[in-house]
Amino acid sequence: MGQKVNPKVIRIGIINDWSSKWFVNKKKYCNFFHEDLAIRKFLLELFPHGMIASIDILRQSNKTALNIYTSKPGLIIGKSGDGIEDLKEKLKKKFSIQFSINVHEIKNSYTNAQLVGDNIAHQVERRLPYRRVVKAALAKAKEEGVKGIKVFIAGRLNGVEIARSEMFIEGTIPLHTFRADIDYALSEAKTRYGIIGIKVWIYRGDVFRKKVNINKVEEA
Repeated sequence: MGQKVNPKVIRIGIINDWSSKWFVNKKKYCNFFHEDLAIRKFLLELFPHGMIASIDILRQSNKTALNIYTSKPGLIIGKSGDGIEDLKEKLKKKFSIQFSINVHEIKNSYTNAQLVGDNIAHQVERRLPYRRVVKAALAKAKEEGVKGIKVFIAGRLNGVEIARSEMFIEGTIPLHTFRADIDYALSEAKTRYGIIGIKVWIYRGDVFRKKVNINKVEEA
């Protein structure tokens, strides 16, 4: 029986890059790993649900840089960059680390699986009909030029007694093609009937050659 694998993870080193970039001896590896998890959790809880798509962490000697990808950069940066400075202070107080922060805007949110999944989850939590919400997301993603999108939603849909699942597909999702640029994300909608899981796959086209940039940590 075939086993499913995260399509983003299996493409690391081929067309995808690591979301954490650092090297350390094995005695400190566990501490750094859990610290990265804590940093991401802190930021995702600090900002509204569905606002942050991903966070890259780069460490170099005594410097740590965060690359935050979001559809609403203005809410993070604030007026005249006050939001960035406030965020640096909160992170320094929490983790005792000096951070530099770079905010990157995602202009087409419907080409990003995490943002699409979080948007669907938010609307399901507001008790909107899930079929209408998902079909609208599929239509908007196709309008943005994606070649394929698949949404899998499971749980007590519309409050039914027995949990069930449904899948919606528009276009193609070539999971077996490593050069296929496939974005994947998992979101959860917390409803009065329980948690509804939402998985999103987005196929943005093929990547025939991609250079992996190893950027030095820069002061923001």
